[in-house]
Amino acid sequence: MSHTLINPADTLERQNQKLLKIAETLMRRVEQSPSDSGMAYAQFERAALLEEEVRSRTLDLEQALEQLNLTHNELASANAATERARADLSNAIETVREGFALFNARDELVMCNSRFGKWMRDVHPKLLPGLSFKTYVQLVSRSSSLALPKGISPATWAKRRMLHHRDKHAVFNTRIAGQRWLQVSEQRTTDGGTVILQTDVTDMMRLERRERDRLLDDQAQLIRATLDHLDQGVCIFDTHNLLAGRNQRLGELLALPLHHLTLGSRAGALFQLLQDQGQFPDPDAADTLHSWIASKENRVPLSFDVLIGSRALSAFAQQMPDGGFVISFSDVTIERAAARAQAEANETLERRVAERTLELEAALADAERANTSKSRFVAAASHDLLQPLSAAKLYMASLAEGITTPELQDRLDKATNALVGVEDILEALLDISKLDSGRVAVDVTDVALADILVQLGDELAPLAMQKGLDFRIVLPRATVRSDATFLRRILQNLISNAVRYTNSGKVLVGARRCGDNLRIEVHDTGSGIPLDQHQRVFDEFHRIVTPSHPSEGVGLGLAIVKRACDLLDHPLQLRSTTGRTVFSVTLPIVSPQKPDSPLPDQILGPAIMAPAIVLLLENDTGLRKALTATLEDWGLEVFACSSEAEAIALLHEVDIAPDLVIADYQLDDGLLGSDAIIHLRQQYGPLPACLITANRDPDVTVLCSGIDVGLLHKPINPAALRIVLQRSLQSTQT
Repeated sequence: MSHTLINPADTLERQNQKLLKIAETLMRRVEQSPSDSGMAYAQFERAALLEEEVRSRTLDLEQALEQLNLTHNELASANAATERARADLSNAIETVREGFALFNARDELVMCNSRFGKWMRDVHPKLLPGLSFKTYVQLVSRSSSLALPKGISPATWAKRRMLHHRDKHAVFNTRIAGQRWLQVSEQRTTDGGTVILQTDVTDMMRLERRERDRLLDDQAQLIRATLDHLDQGVCIFDTHNLLAGRNQRLGELLALPLHHLTLGSRAGALFQLLQDQGQFPDPDAADTLHSWIASKENRVPLSFDVLIGSRALSAFAQQMPDGGFVISFSDVTIERAAARAQAEANETLERRVAERTLELEAALADAERANTSKSRFVAAASHDLLQPLSAAKLYMASLAEGITTPELQDRLDKATNALVGVEDILEALLDISKLDSGRVAVDVTDVALADILVQLGDELAPLAMQKGLDFRIVLPRATVRSDATFLRRILQNLISNAVRYTNSGKVLVGARRCGDNLRIEVHDTGSGIPLDQHQRVFDEFHRIVTPSHPSEGVGLGLAIVKRACDLLDHPLQLRSTTGRTVFSVTLPIVSPQKPDSPLPDQILGPAIMAPAIVLLLENDTGLRKALTATLEDWGLEVFACSSEAEAIALLHEVDIAPDLVIADYQLDDGLLGSDAIIHLRQQYGPLPACLITANRDPDVTVLCSGIDVGLLHKPINPAALRIVLQRSLQSTQT
């Protein structure tokens, strides 16, 4: 009920007044109406409640007033502290010896001390709080107390001053009237405001100028003393071509009395003296010098020689920044005489060098002929030795299949190993001979790396299997840029060395991608290579003797690898510790390529091959018989011929086309086995064929690839021969 009599929006004092008035009215009515006791009691009770509410509201009002008084006291204290801080700041700023001004983030002047702008009487009275920085700059630029630099207008000065204002920190000097200087330092505050300090540096500037003048006087004296002590004759001309300075040495060199070249003399007088009493070795030098002196702009440095009596002088003329020029004269009489003597000595020396060069060229020609003769001899000897060596290996392979006695088998194995050693030596000598000749032709093409590794795996897997090694080749699907022949030789030497010098464990060949390159790595678990031998292992005939390998090889394999890698620019690396060795060769990648076939688990396959007819063209009788015996032992029927004509006659006689052709590359009378294969294919269709040769020239490899013919190098490896036959015969059957 009471809430309908009182407006909650009224203040507490107003509500209390209303409640007191209501209570007073109710009490008066109770007293005036005794008959209506029930109603009076209710009104009295309501009045009592109203009085209690009034008391409560009064108490709240008193508490609010007390809190308001406390807040007012704290605000008054804070205002007093603020005023004291402002006064302290103003006093502190006023005590600063420099002119001080503070602009807020809106570039409005907050405060400044009495020294700020005092040097500009027309500006100082206008420096009041609220003044914008731009207006301040405009006032200063138009002030009569500002000494503007020559050619600078007030607007230009104001524009440059505003550019300084953009920087977080700027320091510059300004000249004002009365030959005074102010240093202005402007610094940004953290809230974006600006503090400016003005320091009178007039005394410092005057002191600096006096010191500069003193230094200039000292420098002038030093220059004069220096000129007099120079061994060169020096003369200095001003912008009007008048002599401004010279030293005594000039008169001595030109053989002139001092009064002939006095200060103020024109440059033309010097030129006339040089022309009258001197001689210019270069006929055009006099005209060039005269034109150079007459020209007052864009003079390039000029050098010329002049002869004064028996003295040779070298002159150098150069323009100075102010438009004048300097000419210096140096006595080069001794140098010119020495140069003439040197020229004569050079002529004599050149004659001797030419004579000696002819002698050396003759000696070099003799050495090249000897080297060529050696290379030809090695190649011829290797070819002649490879023929019987191939035959011997084939006979050994043929005997191995028919011997069952362990003792005889052991002897046969030793004899076969000896032949393999001879083969390695011959191949190594042939490779070294080619690399030493310096005339090795490389054929860098796109090479499918997997194809080479598959062939090497076929060749070396039997030896690894015989030694009980875990021999694995992880074929990379990549094509690299290299010479196929040399790359195969590099990898063959590295992998065969790993198999040869590893008694137990494993040999792993893999590849790692290194950006645009591929690094082929050959890992083995052999005895390792000592650190002091890492460089020497690449020397010719250097062998590491260990208890497990006392004298294997002849020490040419790694020398060939190193030279071939250097020739092809393939980085070669060696890492080796006890029980582990890693050789790696880095090759540039062309594009990924899937290998043609996986590395086979079994190399030789069955002892007896599928029946087939093989046409054999071999002009060497011993090798032809050995190949025939080996092929027949494998279950093949062989038509053995010594020439293309004999082969064609035999085929016409029996009227049977062969299943496979094996031809020697070099036949009698200069004929080639590759041409014979082409002729046979013209008559009997696309016959599978294989070319055998001791020639390791890259052109032979390219030729075989062009006519789709397999290639085997002598001495012939029986295992490699069997693989070629199996693949060729399988291709005909499919």
